[in-house]
Amino acid sequence: MIYHIPWIYVPVRNARAIWHQVTTSEFPEFAKASVLMRDRSKVETTIQAMQRAGPEALQVISDFDMTLSRFAHNGKRCPTTHNILDNDLLINDTCKKRIRELLNTYYPIEIDAARTIEDKRPHMVEWWTTVHDLLIQQKVRKDMLAQAVEESSAMLREGYKVFFDRLQENQVPLLIFSAGVGDILEEVMRQNHVFHPNIHVVSNYMDFNQCGELQAFKGQLIHTFNKREGALLHAARLGKLRERPNILLLGDSLGDLSMADGVAKPQHTLTIGFLNDQVDERKESYVNSFDIVLVKDETMDIPNDILNYVTPVLTK
Repeated sequence: MIYHIPWIYVPVRNARAIWHQVTTSEFPEFAKASVLMRDRSKVETTIQAMQRAGPEALQVISDFDMTLSRFAHNGKRCPTTHNILDNDLLINDTCKKRIRELLNTYYPIEIDAARTIEDKRPHMVEWWTTVHDLLIQQKVRKDMLAQAVEESSAMLREGYKVFFDRLQENQVPLLIFSAGVGDILEEVMRQNHVFHPNIHVVSNYMDFNQCGELQAFKGQLIHTFNKREGALLHAARLGKLRERPNILLLGDSLGDLSMADGVAKPQHTLTIGFLNDQVDERKESYVNSFDIVLVKDETMDIPNDILNYVTPVLTK
């Protein structure tokens, strides 16, 4: 599985940029059985085009829960940002039980391959709205969020630091579109020392009163299947990103494919889908929708491999 990429950018200190012709042997991680591609030649061509354009033309758009964060570790499910709130510090047992009941009711609908996205939308609105109302009733305390994250088993995918740091070093924007809780995902990144200035987050943020108690959620509700509307709504606010026409998009749901719809004139887009659950039922739809599908892969190896060729290693 050889990828012949004819040019690679090599920065030279105190000199103008030079392009050296090289031959890349292969992407070693692409040989894994867990890596599926519908059109290998398109993937190769897109990576080459992104490399030629350089990091200044690139932006990365990503989901957070079960995309940047792990789906499971040692056979046990890792919590989403909403699940992290399932903590005695924040909510009582009755609320916990109700939230878990909602999960058991609506998560099977979210991942049901037999249902259309349009059919799923009202169920997702009902799920998210009900959970948020329950959290508001509990008057979740802002000063307890950091401790709840620290006590949770939430994990970013293996190789996350290379991914986040490489984007920051090359000043490549990372736009995170999350149906989770923005306050929590920011804290997860902060505690892992990767909440860099190049990161922009669009998510469901808590609104606290003067006593530091949750009183509402801000703005438009973002759920799994309305990210296109969110992308278009926030396109003007993130205007600088519109000048970057090459997009690396990461997600774990078919709804994540619409996250780049706010980019006015995309030139080259490469999509990576993490297929974490119900593989047999959903494999076909994922392979037909994403350029690259990663099956039960808890690492950032493939995105890091791609960034290794698209962005230069910067030396001080």
